[in-house]
Amino acid sequence: MAASGAAVTVTVTYSNEKHNIQVASQQEDGEPTLQDMALLIEQVTGVPVPFQKLICKGKSLKELEQPLSALGVKNGCKVMLIGKRNSPEEEAELKKLKDLEKSVEQIANKLDEVNKELTGIQKGFLAKDLQAEALKQLDKRIKGTAEQFMKILEQIDAILLPLYVSKRLLGRIYF
Repeated sequence: MAASGAAVTVTVTYSNEKHNIQVASQQEDGEPTLQDMALLIEQVTGVPVPFQKLICKGKSLKELEQPLSALGVKNGCKVMLIGKRNSPEEEAELKKLKDLEKSVEQIANKLDEVNKELTGIQKGFLAKDLQAEALKQLDKRIKGTAEQFMKILEQIDAILLPLYVSKRLLGRIYF
């Protein structure tokens, strides 16, 4: 077994390619997990984690949160990858979707700020004579944010993704 925190070196075989990778834990003082290895394999091969089937010593590796040592993966092990890379067109669409996800997060942060300001007004942190103007400004910002959300929804609607990618990724966007 690998010592706690020690990196594990494995050879990943994918199609006609062989990749020697060194898997280290993403957690401080932790053992490398199957998730750590799968993410590294995605970077090296281009096969997204959900589309990876990893096999080591004749066993399918499925439990992403498990340490590699618990799955019998040690230094020098050979891991076979079965999976499908995304096409360049799919990658371009996925990048658009990730960019939109970032935009949604930024808008959500703006809404949090508006909510904090509204809470401050409700708690009486603003003089009564200034509240009406502040509420008008908040209303204007909320309407602008709603408009930004609508534009993002239109952009998401225009993205063309295969059904299997759509189901996997669209579930991650929180509105």
